[in-house]
Amino acid sequence: MDLNDVLTEIDSGLEDAMTRLFELLRIRSISTDPAYKSETKDAAEWMVKELNSLGFEAELRPTPGHPMVVAHHRGDGPRLLFYGHYDVQPVDPLELWDTPPFEPAVQDTPKGRVIRGRGASDDKGQLMTFIEACRAYKTVNGTLPGNLTIFLEGEEESGSPSLIPFMKDNAEELTCDLALICDTSMVSPGVPSIAGQLRGMLKEEFTLHGPRIDLHSGHYGGPALNPLREISKIIASFHDDQGRVAVKGFYDGVHDVAPEQLEAWKTCGFDEHEYLSSVGMTKAHGETGYSALEQQWARPTLEINGLWGGYQGAGSKTVIPAEAHCKITCRLVGDMDPDHVRKALRAHVEAHLPTDAKITWDNDLDGAPAAVMNTDRPEFEQARQALSDEWDREAVITGMGGSIPIAYYFKSILGMDAMLIGFANDDDAIHSPNEKYDVKSFHKGIRSWARILDRIAK
Repeated sequence: MDLNDVLTEIDSGLEDAMTRLFELLRIRSISTDPAYKSETKDAAEWMVKELNSLGFEAELRPTPGHPMVVAHHRGDGPRLLFYGHYDVQPVDPLELWDTPPFEPAVQDTPKGRVIRGRGASDDKGQLMTFIEACRAYKTVNGTLPGNLTIFLEGEEESGSPSLIPFMKDNAEELTCDLALICDTSMVSPGVPSIAGQLRGMLKEEFTLHGPRIDLHSGHYGGPALNPLREISKIIASFHDDQGRVAVKGFYDGVHDVAPEQLEAWKTCGFDEHEYLSSVGMTKAHGETGYSALEQQWARPTLEINGLWGGYQGAGSKTVIPAEAHCKITCRLVGDMDPDHVRKALRAHVEAHLPTDAKITWDNDLDGAPAAVMNTDRPEFEQARQALSDEWDREAVITGMGGSIPIAYYFKSILGMDAMLIGFANDDDAIHSPNEKYDVKSFHKGIRSWARILDRIAK
């Protein structure tokens, strides 16, 4: 492989690559809405056609939900699996979009040219950086690089209900030496990043029941148990004055970050003041004694995502509600066990129940442990060097505050480490109106994958 020739091909073919990306962005593949089921399949079929045109053996694989796309190129070298998703989030509220979400366009902004449209960053623009790198390699060399499997799903934005059964049923076919994922962001603009660990997730929802029916607050105010008041007490008991979670056993499996890792994070380009001030905060409000970056990447959390009960309409209604509701998510790190955390959380809530109150739990919510990769593998350093060469800045191995369950499933089901390399920026407005992807991210993302494949696909 003559890398310089491939990079030159990428540069000269950028406009054509953007034209292909725009074709994909125009397909309204909203996986969570049944009204878009046929168009979601259209996006999968578009991917199959493109991959076959490049020399992959690509197929649409049916599932009880939206189809998977699986493609193979048999070659020499280690088996590499690239994962992405072709589905997108809903666009509501539509009135907040400045341009139609499925009519992609390039716009000039104070920070440079951007591609505007739903899925531009999450994840169509990102997955196409890898596909276009393969295309350029094929154009220059007449064949695709290495021993590649492409695995694309269409339900990532709707909880991936078909993913685990499909992976288990096709484990032998999908198992490779290493997974590559392009569904992440850079730690700071222009700072290429490889995620070495991701937080896990636990979801919970409960209802606190009090009186048999809603009560008149004049007739029963005082003697009656008020579920909103009692649920507020429970919520207040979740944290101590230092921001630590006060649930017994919650921190089982949490480990301190190694000193050398903390030192590396200090030079990764993260600006704590900008990170906080951009959302109207002046200080970090998590656990005392940890930086905002540590709180985001390496510490577990218990967050209240929703709290409601009683009268919600205009004006006043003098009512003591019969019940109150709470939605919770916990971000997990290290070796925290979601089942253990769930039991500890439920025990804490039920221990704080007053007389005449009872709790019901939603038992259909899921959880996944954190994913911690073996960053000592040589591919991580090879990829880091490749990214550093492309971006003229030392690439960094980071943590991630969010959760990407596929990384954990690759490890737990297929026994593979995953290398997460993405080129999104925090201001890409993914899942929000006016989503965008920087043209620079798209262009240099393609060049980055070409450089990485040059190092690890042999």
